[in-house]
Amino acid sequence: MRSFLRHVLLPAVMLLVVLTLITGAAYPALVTAVAQIAFNRQANGSMVIVNGQAVGSSLIGQAFSDPKYFWGRPSAAGRDGYDAGDSGGTNLGPTSAQLIANVTAAVEAAQKANGGGPVPVDLVTSSASGLDPDISPAAAEYQVARVAAARGITRDAVRAAVARHTEQPLLGFLGEPRVNVLELNLDLDGLLSPGAGTPGASG
Repeated sequence: MRSFLRHVLLPAVMLLVVLTLITGAAYPALVTAVAQIAFNRQANGSMVIVNGQAVGSSLIGQAFSDPKYFWGRPSAAGRDGYDAGDSGGTNLGPTSAQLIANVTAAVEAAQKANGGGPVPVDLVTSSASGLDPDISPAAAEYQVARVAAARGITRDAVRAAVARHTEQPLLGFLGEPRVNVLELNLDLDGLLSPGAGTPGASG
C-alpha cells in the first residue's frame, strides 16, 4: 500500500498540481499579459471611445436608421437585433416563405430610402452571427446619395469618408473589401481624429 502511494498516487497528484499551475494559472496569465501589452485594444473588445465614453465596438454592428447615417446589415441576434449576448442568424432556409418575405420587405425599404436601383445583398440579409459590423463597398456606395443629401454635403466628401474606412482583404486575397459602419458614421460626425482610424475627442 505504501509503495502504491509513493510510486503511483503521489506522483499523479504532484503532476496534477504542477500541470494545473502551468495550464490554469501561469499560461493564461502570460497570454493575458502579452495581449494587454501588444494588443491592448483588441484584448479589451476593440472598444470605440469618444470623449472618454465607449460608444460601441468595432467588432459588433449597431442599428442605424437616421438618413444621415450609413446603415449596416440586418440582424437577427436577439429580439431587437445586434444583441451580443444572443448572437445568431434566423436559421431560415432558402425556400422559407418567411425569409423571402423578410428580404422582399428589406429590399423595398432600402429602395424607398435610397432612390431605387438594385440593392446589394448584404443590406437585406443578416450574417450568421447577426453582429457583422461591416458592409461591402457596394453597399456603402448604394447609400452615398442619401447620406450626402441628409447631411448637406457633397457625394465626393461622403465617398472620401467611405474610402478612409474601407479595409482591403488580408494579405490582398483573404476575405473581401469591407467598410466599418460605426467608424464611418463617427467620422462623418467629426468624432474621429483626422487621418486616423481610431476615435478621438471632438472639438
